[in-house]
Formats: sequence, C-alpha cells, structure tokens
Amino acid sequence: MSTTATGQAAKVPPKATLARYKAALRRAKRRNAKEPEIDFLNITAMLDLMTIILVFVLKSLSTSTASIPQNADLQIPISTMSAEPAEEGVIVRISKTQISVGDDDKPVVEYSDRAQLAQTGLDARYKRSGPNDLYIQPLASVLTRYRERDRMIREAKGMSSSTSEAIIVADETTPYRLLFEVLYTLGQSEFGKFHLMVRTGAK
Repeated sequence: MSTTATGQAAKVPPKATLARYKAALRRAKRRNAKEPEIDFLNITAMLDLMTIILVFVLKSLSTSTASIPQNADLQIPISTMSAEPAEEGVIVRISKTQISVGDDDKPVVEYSDRAQLAQTGLDARYKRSGPNDLYIQPLASVLTRYRERDRMIREAKGMSSSTSEAIIVADETTPYRLLFEVLYTLGQSEFGKFHLMVRTGAK
C-alpha cells in the first residue's frame, strides 16, 4: 500500500475483472431495454386473408339467383321494379318444356302441349286425382326432400322452421294455370313464401 506525503494511505481503484464487466453490461442492457417495434409486413398472413375473401366472393357469386342462365327454353319476364334478388329458398324452374328443382338439371316434369297447359294444366298422369287437380305429385316428392333439409338447417340456426321459402324462375310465356299448379303444390309441401324472379328494365 502506498502512502502520501502526509502519511495517509491512498485509495487504489478496484481492479476490473471479466465478471464485473459482464455484470455492468447486463445492467446497461436492462436500463436501455425497450419494447421491440414491428417494422415489417407479414405477407403470408395477408395472402391467406385475401385467399379466404376471394373464395367467399366466388362462392357467393356462384350461388346467386341472379346468375341463373337463360336460353331459348327459359326467358325470365321483365319488370319495371328494381329490387335485390332473393337468396333464400329452393329454386323451382318452369321453362317452356319442363319443371326442375334446385341444382339438379334432371327435369321433374316434362310437357309439350302448350294449349293443354293453358286449359287444364299438366297431364293427369302427374296429378293426384285427375286432370282437374292442382297437386303435382312428382314435384311434391322432390319438394318434400328439400323441405326436410331446410327444416333441419333452420332448427340448427335457431330460426323458425314452420315454413320454407321458394324462388320461382318461370319463363315469361308460362301459362297461368301451370304457374298456379306449381304454387299450389309448393303450398301443400309447406313452402309458405315465394319469390318470383324477373329481369329489371323495359322491353
């Protein structure tokens, strides 16, 4: 130990060691620590989100009732009223030659005599009790399956299952008698609400 001229002992600074250096470095890091900032864009998550949105949009367009194809056998009538097309309900197509239901292109009923359709409706072989009856048996059989499926879906969603909905897509030249028979059969099959599909605009 060294002494000064007055005889007092001089203080010697502590010798720096590796352990002390590391401890001081850790303390400095803790003092200067801060929350990390996100300065980048997660492209993967963004692409996943866009893919989900795209699939949803395409699904909505493919199931839209406004996208029903028209041809020489089925021309939807024109209306001067504009409204959003209905999205709820089973689709019943009434063309010039047949009746089909849902996504199935196979006809439920086929016909050709337009004069008979205007007078007595469909042929007696499709009716429940003769040519004057309004109940179309083949159509009712198909509608019953759709009704049961719709009832289960409504009950699962907590909605009222007392009745179902139908979207009528009829050719503009459909005789009133045939249209009335279809509507009657729908009512007998527990379809209590109908939407008639038309085109907007004037001829």
